[in-house]
Formats: sequence, C-alpha cells, structure tokens
Amino acid sequence: MTGSATAIPGPGRREDAMPVHRFGRLRRSPRVLAVDLSRPVTDGPTEPLSQLVTGRGPSLRDVVDVLDAAARDRRVRAVMARVDAPAENWAHAQELRDAIVAFRAGGKPAIAHAQSFSEAGHPAFAYLVATGFDEVHLQPTGEVGVTGVAMVQPFVADLLDKLDVTAEFDHRHEYKTARNVLTERAFTDAHRESYDRIVASLHEQLLAAVAEGRGLEPDRTAAVLDVAPLPAAQALAAGLIDRLAYRDESVAAALQRAGEHARLVTLRRYQASRRRRARLDRRRPTIALVHGQGIIQVGRSRPSSMGRVMGSDSVGAGFQQAIRDKRVRAVVFRVESQGGSAVASDAIWRAVARAREAGKPVVVSTGGVAGSGGYWIAMGADRIVAAAGTITGSIGVVYGKFVARGLLSRLGVTTDEVHRGTNALLLSTTEPFTDAQWDQVSAMLDRIYGEFVDKVAAGRGLDRGHVDGVARGRIWTGADARDHGLVDELGGYRTAFAAARELAGIAADRRVRVRVLPATSLAERLGMRTPAGDEARALASILTSFVRVVRVGSHESLASTPEWAGRMARGRDGPA
Repeated sequence: MTGSATAIPGPGRREDAMPVHRFGRLRRSPRVLAVDLSRPVTDGPTEPLSQLVTGRGPSLRDVVDVLDAAARDRRVRAVMARVDAPAENWAHAQELRDAIVAFRAGGKPAIAHAQSFSEAGHPAFAYLVATGFDEVHLQPTGEVGVTGVAMVQPFVADLLDKLDVTAEFDHRHEYKTARNVLTERAFTDAHRESYDRIVASLHEQLLAAVAEGRGLEPDRTAAVLDVAPLPAAQALAAGLIDRLAYRDESVAAALQRAGEHARLVTLRRYQASRRRRARLDRRRPTIALVHGQGIIQVGRSRPSSMGRVMGSDSVGAGFQQAIRDKRVRAVVFRVESQGGSAVASDAIWRAVARAREAGKPVVVSTGGVAGSGGYWIAMGADRIVAAAGTITGSIGVVYGKFVARGLLSRLGVTTDEVHRGTNALLLSTTEPFTDAQWDQVSAMLDRIYGEFVDKVAAGRGLDRGHVDGVARGRIWTGADARDHGLVDELGGYRTAFAAARELAGIAADRRVRVRVLPATSLAERLGMRTPAGDEARALASILTSFVRVVRVGSHESLASTPEWAGRMARGRDGPA
C-alpha cells in the first residue's frame, strides 16, 4: 500500500520553528553592543516610563554599568556607538569616555560614529567622548567643530535699572558671583580670576584627552583645534578622525571586527537580560545609591519649571532606609546641584553624618556641578569622588531680595500696607532693607559662612585657614579641587562604587547588589505627588495623563509645578 504521509506538529511546535542547532549558534554568536548616544545621557534614578514619555536619553549609570558588564562578557566582542550629542556637561562626557576606555582595556574594539561634531549638541562634549574609542568615524558632510573653551557671563544690572528694580543682595565673599550678575556690568577682578582658571583647567583637560586619545603631540593638538571647525576631509588629514563613513558603513565595520555571524544587541535589550539574571541572586552584598539632583529645598524631591528640586526630606528618607536595611554595607551619594537652601543643605549633611555614625560608609560621587549647598551636603562624606570637569566648591553664601516698587509704579500698580513688628517687611518686595536690617543680613551671612568653613575643615581634615583661602565663594574644576583637598579622587560611578567596596570591606571581585533609595511609589518615580492615603487615585491620574500625552503626541510634563521660585526671589534661600 502506498500513499503520502503528512507531518503533524506536536503541541507548542511550529512547522517553521528554528532548528535547535541554529538557535544554539545564535545564542553563542558574537555580539556588538550598540549604544545610542545621539541624545544627552540623564543622571538620577532610572525612570523607564518617564523616559519613554519625554524621549530623553539613557541614564549615565545604565551606560556605565552596561559597558562594565560587556567588558567581562565573552559574547560581546565590540561596541558601536552613535556619539552626536552624548552629554550636557564636562563631567558626564568625561565619565562616558572613561567607561569606554575601561571597556577597551580588555582588548575589545570600540567604534564611534557621528554625523557631525557641530550640530546636534556641544561639539567639545561629543568629541571628548569620541576620543575614548579605537576608531572615530564621521559622515563625509560633517565637521569637527571643537573650537576651544569659553564662559560668557551676562550681567543684568542695566536691565534692572530700566525696569526700576533694585537688587538688594550681599555675599560672602568676593568670589561668590551670583550677586555680581545682578549688580555689576562686567567682571570684577575676583570674578574674572575664578572664571579664567576654570576655562584654563577645562581647556587643559580637553587638549590632554584629545592628544592621548588620538595619539597626537600636545602642541600639535592645540594647533589643530585652533583652526577648527574642520570639514570632515581636513579632520581626517589632521588625524582627528579615522574614517569618512555613513552610519551603516560603521555598523558593518563593527560587525566585521566582531567576527563571523556577529549581530547587534542594543543597550536596553542587553541591560534587560542582565537584570533578569541579577534577580536570581539576592545574596550579594548591597550598596545603597541615593540621588541628590537639583536646587536644594526643604521638603520632597520633585520636578519644577526651573529643573529638578532636591528635597531634604526625600534625601533624608533615602539615608534613613539605608541605615535600617541590615543588608546595606555602604552608601554612594550621587550629587549634582548648584546649591539652594542652607537649612535644607544642613539637614542633608546631618543625614550623611547619621549614616556614618551607624557604621555605613558614605562615598559622594559628584556630577556636573557640586557647588555651594551642593558641596555642603557632600563635605561630610568619608570620601568625595569628582570628575575632572565637575564645577566644585563655591563655599560661600548670598542673600537678598528684589525691590520692585519703581516697576510697579510705572505699571500703574500702587500698594499700601499695615504691619506689626519691626521686621515684618524684611522680605517685602516693595520696601528696601533698613540700615538695621542690613546689619542683620550681614551678621547672618557671617554666621552661615563661618559654619560652612568650619564644617569643611572638620569634614575634610583641613586647616581652617587653608579652607578659607580656597573658599570665599570660589568655584574650581574637580581637578583643581582635588589639588586643594576639597576632593579625594577623580572619577565617576565606577570609582565611587570601588571606594564604597573598599570602605565596606567587600572584595573587589565580588559582585554587589545596588539598591536605589529612597524606595518610592510609581507615582513618585514619575514625578507625581501622591495624595495621602489615595495611591489608587494617584495611579489612575498618572495613567490618564499618560494616555492623553500618547494620543496628542506631545511632550507635555506629567508633573505638577510647585511654586518655589518666588521664595528664591525674595531671598529665603541660603547658599546658592
């Protein structure tokens, strides 16, 4: 008997299913890690849904962690990255570059591609990151627009005069320049001295990175950049790039270097696979990571129309949770702030001190800036790690208010008042300070500045006279701050976690678990204020807002905007 037989697939099996041997080959195939740095990295707690809605770039820590893991992964043979606009400040650019250099230390190649080092973001930041790669590819129509380093300071004294607004501010001391912006029309000698050294230090760092990364002599590097912007062909001839290529050609080159059957894996997909494996091992020693970003204020951390607000209550809660968690062996405190309230800064300083008293070492890792209140909250840590380009210090204080009586009069607005109490109108924007009130302001500035210097001297183990000499409101780069004892080491997340391991007695080769604190609800991670006792309603509000954003295709904020700017203008804040 003859006939045809029909194969019947078994349960859960497809007729076109991939053969087992081919699936195994794919799992073992070499990989090229694709990193998209066409938008600036963010810093702070990772909020995937928030990033999806806002369209922001990847987290700096995520990029650093994934590169570190890929360096140890035998399957990952190379990195291919777009570097059109990777960073918004010197510190982030330097940390990304350091992470790439560390990846390459094991002999794995890394290729950078940019459409142009002049259009999408800050040219110096993008090219600085690119110099950490083995090869730098540039689109044939692009250019290298790294022309140097400059700081341009606007002064608004004439504008305030035209508006009939008086800026009544005082400071401690001559390098505390926030007041100068309001009351001067050009640099004072101290202001110019401070900024000139910042520019010189950053320029030195840029030239050193380009010379080292591109294998050029320092003098040759300076001469080449002095004639920038350079079209792609001239940049190639000068040795600033390695190849003229479109992005698809660069991807093909990376796959070729990785070997036969190589395939691309995105940073997000690679990170997801790592997280699944990490969940299986809860026995690792834990290091807490507490973020402190934005203008420092009393209360909760939150977004605002002027950027992120670092709330003393939220940061304090993070440290308190770290103290209570017996698994936490040390704390890394990531700080990025220009300052804010002296009271809030001191509350956070105390939270750091309490963690240390509880036997939890604290390592501060600073981002783009740790100035004034941003340095106050850092100075009590066991160790401070800063990038070479981090704006650091500004150990000083400024205080004051705007008096807008003349402007209101010109606008046809009149005011009248009644009061009780000698200083009831101290913060009034229609009445200037009296002589007695100026004396009180001066005494307050002396007190806050003195306490600031004393705490820096005690926390850093420095002579008070030395601290006063490098303080007086002056800002430094991280490199210069280290030379003056304000910073211990140069680096970023990798250096900070290594220091935390050391202080906690965790072996350098042992894997650790990082717990981001404070633990928050979904609403708080998205920047929404959660109504007390009504979590469900808050979540519904978030989802409704999210759907609305998706429908209209806009990037409107999902967060409410707190009204704190007025308090700043009226002078309620300390160091800034």
